[in-house]
Amino acid sequence: MDAVLNSDSKQFHHDVNRALETEPPRALNELEWMPPVTRPGKVLCVALNNSANPERIMSGPSTPAMFVKPSSSLIGHEQPIRIRESYGRVHPEPELAVIIGRGGNDIPIDQALDHVFGYTIFNDITSPTMRTEDTFHYRAIHPSDSEPDGIRYVESWVTYPARYKGADTFGPLGPWVVTSDDIPDPHALRIRCFHNDRVITDDTTENLRFSVAEVISFASSYLSLEAGDVIAMGTALKRATKGSAVQNVDLGTLGGTVTVEIEKIGALRNPVARR
Repeated sequence: MDAVLNSDSKQFHHDVNRALETEPPRALNELEWMPPVTRPGKVLCVALNNSANPERIMSGPSTPAMFVKPSSSLIGHEQPIRIRESYGRVHPEPELAVIIGRGGNDIPIDQALDHVFGYTIFNDITSPTMRTEDTFHYRAIHPSDSEPDGIRYVESWVTYPARYKGADTFGPLGPWVVTSDDIPDPHALRIRCFHNDRVITDDTTENLRFSVAEVISFASSYLSLEAGDVIAMGTALKRATKGSAVQNVDLGTLGGTVTVEIEKIGALRNPVARR
């Protein structure tokens, strides 16, 4: 997949068809799945990007806020999410993922979708326990408002996502990439998350607070986007009619299997294993 990210979709389909003609068929259950992009330069994740729950944001930026997951956290379809007891509470976060096909800087919004190679499914595994453990409540040092060489202290809260978002296996991705020509509107896709056979989220990408084009344009204004980069668009949070919030599904306690299903893409399924 990495080798074709700079190609257009026609070339990609040609390569796939040639492989189908020359390679012997194999049953899906005989395959060992890898992430469809194995070592992206970066995995950008958009925080709190769901307009279905605006009351949750008491204050925040008027532009997309993002964090980065390491590529070492990625696993493929059917690969286990490995959780240690010390991780505490761990829950899934079902998301649409964008695969960048053509990089750039300062990309205009009206040209942003031209930089998309395709779309896949992402599960942003998260440990609120580790987030709490890695949160500082401290007095930040700021320049003084009245003295040129003086300082002042500002009470602040800050946390860092390396552990609670970036632990090994905290980034299921796949099973495959659907090219952008097959998904003309990424904001009209039903997204569902299952724990075992129970639906816990039934949402739509229509509820994204910032669109794919807006996120790409804004991100490219301060960092270089490169072919193969992954952008996870934010968690589908709307509860299923008879389900519960994803935050209630503690994978460390419940184990089981998590499946994220996105219309026109497929289903990403991962069992939970204790390390």
